[in-house]
Amino acid sequence: MLVTGGGRAVSGEVGAVVGTSGCGDGLDELVRVVRRKGSPGEVLGWLGRWIGADVAWLGRGGVVEAATDGFSGELLGALDGELDRVVGGRLAAAATQVGGMEVRLEAFGGREPRAVLVTVSASALSREAAALASQAGGLLELLGRALEADDSSRGYEEKARQLRFAVLTVLMTGDVMLARRVSTGEVPGLLSAERVRVHVLQCPPADRDRLARTYQDPSGYHGKGLMVHCPAFREHLICPIAEDADEDVDEDPGDGFLRGEVLRRLVRENPGYALGISRPHPLAATGAAYGEALHALAVARNSPERLAAYPGEPALMQLLPRAEAVAWARAFVEPLSVLPRHTVDVVRLAVTFPRTAVARLLQISRNTVAAYCRRAAETLALDLDDVHARATLDLALSLATLSPDPAVRVPQVVPSLAELLRCAPATTWAESFLRPLGDARHHRLSVTLGAWIDANTDARQTAERLGMSRNTVRVHLRTAERLLNRDLLTTGSGIHDLVHALRVTGEHRTP
Repeated sequence: MLVTGGGRAVSGEVGAVVGTSGCGDGLDELVRVVRRKGSPGEVLGWLGRWIGADVAWLGRGGVVEAATDGFSGELLGALDGELDRVVGGRLAAAATQVGGMEVRLEAFGGREPRAVLVTVSASALSREAAALASQAGGLLELLGRALEADDSSRGYEEKARQLRFAVLTVLMTGDVMLARRVSTGEVPGLLSAERVRVHVLQCPPADRDRLARTYQDPSGYHGKGLMVHCPAFREHLICPIAEDADEDVDEDPGDGFLRGEVLRRLVRENPGYALGISRPHPLAATGAAYGEALHALAVARNSPERLAAYPGEPALMQLLPRAEAVAWARAFVEPLSVLPRHTVDVVRLAVTFPRTAVARLLQISRNTVAAYCRRAAETLALDLDDVHARATLDLALSLATLSPDPAVRVPQVVPSLAELLRCAPATTWAESFLRPLGDARHHRLSVTLGAWIDANTDARQTAERLGMSRNTVRVHLRTAERLLNRDLLTTGSGIHDLVHALRVTGEHRTP
């Protein structure tokens, strides 16, 4: 039936090895080759030399995935329907002649279309050589299945990671019900909790995947917690954990259960790790808990234990007179109402996080983030490159989302920020915030912080003004992080608290 073909003649001398040494020796060597090499091309190269034939491995679509150098693809076109019947499962194996060459086809796999091993030799393969070729085909099919399973597993892990990020992102906005809908299917145990404590683990970026896999449960979550890759800071793993989780559950990585103690142990065992922990918050206040965890992480980085919990101080916005503060904030940000909502959302992130981090978070370019900020700055007539302006806008955006106390009348005259910051609770807050710097031992540190804010948080300018090195400025800032319990080098919220505290005490201006 088949009269043409392009396979080159292969010497039968190597094939004689199989006949003399037996299939057992060849099989042992085949297993060693698979373990050592693993790639189909190298396995086929070894097999071809051992049995004295040219060999090809056809994938499920009948396409050559790997072959020895002497195998000619033109030969497949000369097989008419024979190859189709083997690929389609109607034949398990077939042998035929093409251009004077012996062609052997054997199918592998339990579902169609099936993978096929093709051997081309000058004469029919010996029984031992044919058996070894069958063993090689079986191993290649198993290798293919293992690779498919590995790809599927990686795909599942990536989808689970994306889903965890989506759930956390929605939780950050305070919408618990939407977070439950986003989870689609099995709802994470965290969303059944009333209160949450956020942990931010700092570790090498390469460790994040390993840790998330180690403690992941079959549903793709982490028991009553989540391990979420922070897209903005690649060394951060954000871990919200239900505060009402059963503390008696064993720490078994196999069941995917995650507790704060697991993270503490990781920090104890890995010198390059650090952990910041928030206070317990209602689940809808996950965003506030995350901010606290970031501040705590800044303290942890500068402490011998590399672990710190947020001390529980009230935020400035919680101490200002509610009705007056909300009225001021809404009047301040009212010009932004003419801008698209997504522009305001980007700007809200950009006044707190570095613009490169916002770009990574939102998967847009840094130039796009800068354009949004420029448009908002023009609308508000603010210089958002100035730290005082950013601190003011951050406070206004946070207050504007609050609801005024219904028992308190809305003020007829909207106060200024300077008037708000003169209230007794704000003064007490500022004095308490700056008290750690009042010790005589920290006088130079206090001077550095003031100069740093005056220099718009530019370490180089600060160093020039004070006649010290930039490294000394950074050392002072790291010490201040520990004393003030605020993050000053990663995000802007700690810097904004420092700006407001200095304003309240009269040392800096209010734009």
